Amino acid sequence: MERIVQRAGGLDVHKDVIVAEAHLPGGVVEAGRFATTTQGLLVLRDWLSALGVTRVGIESTGVYWKAPYYVLEEAMEVWLLNARHMRNIPGRKTDVSDASWICQLIEFGLVRPSFVPPKPIRELRNLTRYRKAQIEERTRETQRLDKILQDAGVKLSSVASDLLGKSSRAMLDALTGRFSGHHAVIVASILSKLDFLDELIASLSAEIDKAIAPFAPQIQLPDTIPGIDQRTAQGLLAEIGTDMSVFVTAPRSASWAAVCPGNHESAGRSKSGATRKGPRWLGIYLHDAAMGALRAKNTYLAAQYARLRPRLGHAQALVAVEHSILVSIFYMLQRNQPYHDLGVDYFIRREDPARRARKLIRQLEAIGYTIHATPPPASA
Repeated sequence: MERIVQRAGGLDVHKDVIVAEAHLPGGVVEAGRFATTTQGLLVLRDWLSALGVTRVGIESTGVYWKAPYYVLEEAMEVWLLNARHMRNIPGRKTDVSDASWICQLIEFGLVRPSFVPPKPIRELRNLTRYRKAQIEERTRETQRLDKILQDAGVKLSSVASDLLGKSSRAMLDALTGRFSGHHAVIVASILSKLDFLDELIASLSAEIDKAIAPFAPQIQLPDTIPGIDQRTAQGLLAEIGTDMSVFVTAPRSASWAAVCPGNHESAGRSKSGATRKGPRWLGIYLHDAAMGALRAKNTYLAAQYARLRPRLGHAQALVAVEHSILVSIFYMLQRNQPYHDLGVDYFIRREDPARRARKLIRQLEAIGYTIHATPPPASA
């Protein structure tokens, strides 16, 4: 095979140690072990730079790859590699052999790098993910509050639409002093935690507004899709970034996000079309966006879901909507254009009128109607 990279490096990353190997011209192989502390990573960077390594591969193992990636990206090209794309032949397995295998994959161009956003987007991603986790925790605490109130015989959720609204909160504050035993302790603790989470979410939102300020024009684009609010738009942008050239095409971005059918063919037969697991946080935000789009009336996305759900079921129809949203965002960011809705009647307009008429007549005749249809003058 032809060597694509003349000076390649491979890193087998663990929590406390990194095993590195470099392949140089003339068959020269260099190897070493380095600590994962900041000082150890700087030594690793200097070692690779001194050998003239131009591209180094790192396996995406948990969160351990992040520290070496962030240090090395300042000095050379770093590829984060999907573990599923790097299966070695069976046999003896050691840290040195893993590093050597990674180095060979890089050397001969047998793998593709995973998407790692630039530093400003990574910082935004950390903030949006943590805010999302706190919002979910707040939802769980609200559910716990309702359960303990039900256990105490207080049917507040039966008469109040918002369990944490102003009126509900005033009643809860008054009840807390009159509860006896464990109910009062638990309700007071939950209310205190909810107050803390509200303050935390507000402070995180303020930090996100600062971090996302340089991308203000881009963040407004996903927000134009019906059903997507500002928080979801911020989360989507934090996951996919603003530079769509890293995905090259919209189908590749959908494949990376795992919102398209799988492709498993052997001996000329397609075996499975199930979607694979994609990026977890992107899936969460796409799900929120799709559910919001379904609630937006008279839109293309709602019509698409209604058309596919009877045939595919809720789950697959929702994935189709997520696919449409992601592809739309790809082109919106690529072309710097807002969302253009195709309309709730898009699928009807696309269908041949005569064919649609015959289909409707057959449906009416199937339930006993006798139809005498006269085509409109324009079709006569």
